[in-house]
Amino acid sequence: MRKTPVGEVDNLMIVVAIDGPAGAGKSTIAKALAAKLRVRYLDTGAMYRAVTFAAMNSGIDLSNQDLVAELARESKMLLTDESVVINGLDATSAIRSSEVTAAVSAVAANSQVRTELRERQRRWIADHNGGVVEGRDIGSVVFPDATLKVYLTASPIVRAKRRVAQSGGNVEEIAAAIASRDLQDSSRSDSPLTQTDDAVTIDTSDRSIDEVVAQLVEMTNIRS
Repeated sequence: MRKTPVGEVDNLMIVVAIDGPAGAGKSTIAKALAAKLRVRYLDTGAMYRAVTFAAMNSGIDLSNQDLVAELARESKMLLTDESVVINGLDATSAIRSSEVTAAVSAVAANSQVRTELRERQRRWIADHNGGVVEGRDIGSVVFPDATLKVYLTASPIVRAKRRVAQSGGNVEEIAAAIASRDLQDSSRSDSPLTQTDDAVTIDTSDRSIDEVVAQLVEMTNIRS
């Protein structure tokens, strides 16, 4: 039997790549879609957050790209649908803290870290025989030949309100933070947040989760 090279998508393997900015509903929709398709789910953003948490927890200056990259390469990371463990520490809650949220863009812009985590993401897909993967460069860089590429978006105010509903805070402050993160993610030199020409764009501002998931299930079944 032919073994599919790491990074390529076997024709018999379902890989749905979901990209988009913060607050667009990626995690909720990706999890629900994975459950409907009966495949695994991977949140790549949690991987970058985990490295950020581990670096901060170790007292590493995030501007020292070589040290952060070395930590990323040496880290043992375990992700499930509900938890994130890095180097034996349960970081599930900590990676969603305001401190990590404010610092993760610096780590995500580190090309050495991105190279390491991209390879881990590809190995994860190979090990799990496909899955629904969400992030910011999944369809453009990590899995350019995915079964289905989706770009989720929503209006800035809707995204800010969703974040406040999840974690609390001031809508205007959260909106400003989201705008700053968008700029950082879309302007970084390595694998910026971008929408590929072959991605399906879905604005989730005024649509229910169930409605979006049903559409994606139908599209995936047609293309697989």
